[in-house]
Amino acid sequence: MNTTLVAHVDTPGGGQVWIDGNTMYVGHMSAPNGTSIFDVTDPKKPRALATVDEMPQGWHSHKVRVANGTMVVNYERSGKDADPEFGGGLGIYDVTNPSKPVLRKHWKTAGAGVHRFSFDGRYAYISPTAEGYNGRIVMILDLADPANPVEAGRWWLPGQWTAGGEEPTFTDGRGPRCHHPLRLGDRLYVSYWQHGGAILDVSDLAHPQLVGRLDYTKTFPHPTHTLLAMPEPLKGRRVMLVADEDVDKRWPAAPAFMWIYDITNETAPVPISTFQVAGLDPDGAPQPPNTGCHQPSERFSGSILPCAWFAQGLRLVDVSDPFAPKEVGSYLPDPPAGRERRQSNDVTIDDRGLIYLVDRGGGVDILETSVW
Repeated sequence: MNTTLVAHVDTPGGGQVWIDGNTMYVGHMSAPNGTSIFDVTDPKKPRALATVDEMPQGWHSHKVRVANGTMVVNYERSGKDADPEFGGGLGIYDVTNPSKPVLRKHWKTAGAGVHRFSFDGRYAYISPTAEGYNGRIVMILDLADPANPVEAGRWWLPGQWTAGGEEPTFTDGRGPRCHHPLRLGDRLYVSYWQHGGAILDVSDLAHPQLVGRLDYTKTFPHPTHTLLAMPEPLKGRRVMLVADEDVDKRWPAAPAFMWIYDITNETAPVPISTFQVAGLDPDGAPQPPNTGCHQPSERFSGSILPCAWFAQGLRLVDVSDPFAPKEVGSYLPDPPAGRERRQSNDVTIDDRGLIYLVDRGGGVDILETSVW
């Protein structure tokens, strides 16, 4: 609906797709594939430029962000056979010439490494495991000198800093896990998986301060994947989208959906509506994982957001009325070869308004839409 396929790019399964100028970067789900780089100046004829990081077994590098000639990818343990000598963290590359990426630094952290993150060209807002902490925390890295990252600040939920004497407060068997932080102005919006999310004041990066919390996960079964604040008020309210991921459910449940929160009062976020793909949940019955919501595009313009909805492909959601979000476009790619279902994992847009949708089983679809 209201979308047209421009081109399909045959790649190994991807966890994230990112566009910088006319260059597309794809972080792959599984070793040995790391990151692929394509020229999409002519979106009808994407051209392969380079691949980086032949990943060792047991590790993957499935997330990628690029700004100011610097590419940042994650290194995360993904199997029991992971060689600890490789080490989790970040790979930081010079991609001034995208055809010839140059590794500037393999920044390492203790444990399983970094999951998802964001990067604004100076600071990386990451979700590492760290020495002395239970689970993943929030960390801010200063990449002013990409070859020498410097920690600028960190934050964690009370009870995570076990080495500092904090008593664990998580008794339900679900360890705390920062999923990833997103910055807007002097706020950091942090998803925390099975422990909801947090809004942090980062006007002083060295000392992030808690502003507000949301934690509905004892009532709803799905983990919190993304907190995405809208930059402009909608209907006179400050609004935040909260995407639950349709995996790792606390109990068998219907597919995950996306919340709309009013954060006009940041100290007390209030849900005001939800969005689900029509017909996906006819009776509340449990369905297989990876059927429902995953990830809204972290780059968008206006009030229409592309969303990767796992088995439901691309969904274009208009939130101009945050009390009544509605679907205005969609695209269902074919399942990758050898796969029974599509698994649309991530989506972004470029400055031309083209949409890039990656499947965790394989392939990127480049789309155009008539809704903007």
